[in-house]
Amino acid sequence: MIGEGLETLTMTRAMRALRDGNISAVALLRAMYEQYLRTEPTLHSWVELYEQEALAQAVVADRRIKVTSNPPPLLGIPIGVKDIFDIAGKVTRCNSALRENAKVAHRDAEVVHRLRKAGAVLFGKTVTQELAAGVISAPARNPWNPERIPGGSSGGSAASVVAGTSLGAIGSDTGGSIRIPASLTGSVGLKPTWGRIDLRGTFPLAASLDTAGPITRTVADAAAMYLAMANRMGEIWARLDELDEARDLRGVRIGVLASWFKERAQHDVLSAFDVACDQLASLGAEVVPCDWPDAAAANTSAMVISRVESAALHHRALRDEPERIGLDVRQRLEIGALLSGDTYLRACQARHAIKTSISDVFDQLRLDAVVVPTTSVTALPADDPIARHPDGTIESAGEALTRFTMPWNATGQPVISVPCGFDSDDLPIGFSFAGRPDHELALCRIAHVYEQAAGWYLRRPAPVQEM
Repeated sequence: MIGEGLETLTMTRAMRALRDGNISAVALLRAMYEQYLRTEPTLHSWVELYEQEALAQAVVADRRIKVTSNPPPLLGIPIGVKDIFDIAGKVTRCNSALRENAKVAHRDAEVVHRLRKAGAVLFGKTVTQELAAGVISAPARNPWNPERIPGGSSGGSAASVVAGTSLGAIGSDTGGSIRIPASLTGSVGLKPTWGRIDLRGTFPLAASLDTAGPITRTVADAAAMYLAMANRMGEIWARLDELDEARDLRGVRIGVLASWFKERAQHDVLSAFDVACDQLASLGAEVVPCDWPDAAAANTSAMVISRVESAALHHRALRDEPERIGLDVRQRLEIGALLSGDTYLRACQARHAIKTSISDVFDQLRLDAVVVPTTSVTALPADDPIARHPDGTIESAGEALTRFTMPWNATGQPVISVPCGFDSDDLPIGFSFAGRPDHELALCRIAHVYEQAAGWYLRRPAPVQEM
């Protein structure tokens, strides 16, 4: 199986092959390390790799598989850990000079602990945007074109998955930081319902918006990894069997959101989105047009809440050592510090109304999900991360890439991004399904049926060449 190429190997295929004894955890890890040696000089996905420790974990995994009748489902699966999640014995640096002298973590973050319990091999820490506050994730680059950004703030996690140096990676999402890199790299990113995943041991950005979730190659992979992160490891095999049996979308009602989610968007993005919506209908879904007038307000409220909460978290550093904070992040924190308590309170009050308004859209139209483009543009040039729109306007990367993602952080509901095509520069385009709160698996079923029919997940980037 490994000889077929790491570029096409999925987590769930590897899980079954390991369970059945068709591959070994050691051979899988070594193949991924060789891929790391080929790609990392160009992609810079990883902060640090734990080669020897991961190899020891793989050796133990192979022994457990031989002697255990019911091994943990992720046993032997190499994963990446975004460098805002603690790993016992390692330093969590968050790509920030503020964390240069941080102490070694004494215990795993809860999500890391749960993945370790499910058998995952911790391969290393992946690159994050500084303090998880942004959408570029320098120095990480995009496997489809290393001159482009991978998105952020979980850019290293997404790049590692697409490059074949991990089979899944942990991301975090406060304004789109799982879905944006998934969209820009052609991977799958699942933002669970806010509060569903335990964030103990995770470096925060904005506590009332933060969540954690998986970035993987397929929806089935995301579902498996999500269940492990949600402490529902015992459901994984049964849920994967259910996904395998899902063939169509008959009986499913899907709303197509317009207005806000089609403004100032790349032509190729809108064309791919329309084709994807037509495919949902061909799969048997009842596709209905709908609108959500509060989308812009949702974006604004989440933005205000994020800025104020992150500024409060870092107020001492902003006051005492601002020179140790990167310019982009420092400006973000300074804006948050200038916003008044009344402004924050109004944003929180607006958020409650916004949650009610999107719930009303779902209830009145009896929807199972709504679909939107994940981002308004594809991956921007790393040396000029500016979005230039068809109407002649321009936006910074942060504004352009979070406009369609941040409203869902205000509502807190689950969202999954899957590939739905490529633009004229052969860069991936993302398609997002937003579902009802706490209905992650129902959402995964819908996204899985679309993914398998569309087949975009089968397309992989050309081998990375050194820059």
